[in-house]
Amino acid sequence: MSDMLKEIFDLQENLNKRIGIDTANLNEEEQIKWTLNYTRALSQETAELIDSVPWKWWAKYQKFDKQNAKIEVVDLFHFVVSLAQTLGMSADDVHQIYTKKNEVNHQRQETGYAVKDDTDNRSINV
Repeated sequence: MSDMLKEIFDLQENLNKRIGIDTANLNEEEQIKWTLNYTRALSQETAELIDSVPWKWWAKYQKFDKQNAKIEVVDLFHFVVSLAQTLGMSADDVHQIYTKKNEVNHQRQETGYAVKDDTDNRSINV
């Protein structure tokens, strides 16, 4: 599984370089710029995903475009990977942090998660 994620990261790095963005060699100002750019792109892709689902309860003409919804999810993933790379994260980093954050989320469920407490995130060494 980790090899597949690494392959996705490699493919995205190559695509970004082809577009003219070398996420591995951005200075802090460029990291800020591209963090914002990718976050905005994620927002737009989320809107496109929403438009694939009949969300207008008052409109009868809408249909669920599951095929397009899947493509939009992958588009989101392109930008999530680019964002991770902009922040200096490798596929291994994402896997490691995801696994630890997943443990935190399970622990929150076990304790009822009745109070917002971000200190449990501090246990995740990045």
